[in-house]
Amino acid sequence: MTNAMRTSAGAVTVERYQGVRADGRLRRLWNANAPGYLFLLPWLIGFFGLTLGPALISLYLSFTDFDMLRAPGWVGAANYVRIATADPKFASAMSVTLTYVVLSVPFKLTFALLVALALNRGLRGLPIYRAIFYLPSLLGGSVAIAVLWRQLFASDGLVNAALSHFGIVGPSWISHPSYSIYTLVALSVWQFGSPMIIFLAGLRQIPQDMYEAASLDGASKFRQFYKITLPLLTPVIFFNAVVQTIDAFKAFTPAFIISGGTGGPINSTLFYTLYLYQEAFGNFRMGYASALAWILVVIIAIFTAFSFLTSRYWVHYDD
Repeated sequence: MTNAMRTSAGAVTVERYQGVRADGRLRRLWNANAPGYLFLLPWLIGFFGLTLGPALISLYLSFTDFDMLRAPGWVGAANYVRIATADPKFASAMSVTLTYVVLSVPFKLTFALLVALALNRGLRGLPIYRAIFYLPSLLGGSVAIAVLWRQLFASDGLVNAALSHFGIVGPSWISHPSYSIYTLVALSVWQFGSPMIIFLAGLRQIPQDMYEAASLDGASKFRQFYKITLPLLTPVIFFNAVVQTIDAFKAFTPAFIISGGTGGPINSTLFYTLYLYQEAFGNFRMGYASALAWILVVIIAIFTAFSFLTSRYWVHYDD
C-alpha cells in the first residue's frame, strides 16, 4: 500500500470517528433535553403557526391588492403610499387612537396607584377587596360590558338619570362627537384592576424601615410618598405604562360595540384597529388592511423603544 493510500484511508477513518462522536453528542443532548423540547413544542407550534407565520404572510399581503376573492397581485409600496398621501380616514383614526392613549393610560395608572395605596394600608379582608377591584379587568374587555356601558351612557341611560336628580340635563354621551371618546376613556379607566395588582405587589416590596426612619426624621406622609414610594416604584410604573400603552393602541371591542362598528359619530370613536377591521372585513381590502396593521406595529415599536430609551432618566433600579 502506497503512502497516499494509507493517508486517504486514515482520513476516512478520522471522518467516520468524528461523525460517530458528533452523533453521540447529539443523541446525548437530545436524551438530556427531550422533556424540555416536548414541553416547548406546543408553544413553538403556536408561535410559528399562529404568530410568526401569519405575521409574515400579512407582511407579504401588505404589498398586494388581495381582496380575499382573487389571488393577491403584487402592487409594491402602493398601499403604504396611499395611506400616507390619500387616506384622510387614516389620519382621523390615528388622531382618535392617540387621544385615547394619551388620556386613558395616565388616568388608569393614576387611579390604579391610588387604589393600590389605599389597599396597602393593611385593610382587613384585603384578598376580597383585591378580587373585587380586579374583577373589572376580567370583564371590562368583554362584549357584554361594552353593551352595558352603552346603555349606561345613552341619552336615557343610568348616568343621565342620576344627573337629573341634581337638576343636570346630561348630553347623549355616546352619540355626541364631543363626548363619545370620553365614555371610552372612562371604560378604560374602569378596567384598572390589572395595573392595580402590580402596583400593590410593588408597594409590598418597599422596605418598611425606610418609612420608619423617615417618620423619625419628621417627614410628612406626602414627602414619604414623593421621596420613597414614588422613586422605588418607578420600575413598576414603567412596566405598567408600557403594557397599558400597547393595550390602548390595540383597543377595539369597546369602540366597535358602542359605535355599532361604524366609528361614529363623525369618526369620533374610529379607533385605528376598528378602521383596520372595516378595511379588511367591510371593504374586503385585506392587502390594504395588512399595510395598516404593519404601520401600527411600527408605531407601537417606536413608542416602546422611546419608553425604554427615556427610562434611564427616571426609572430607578436597586444596585
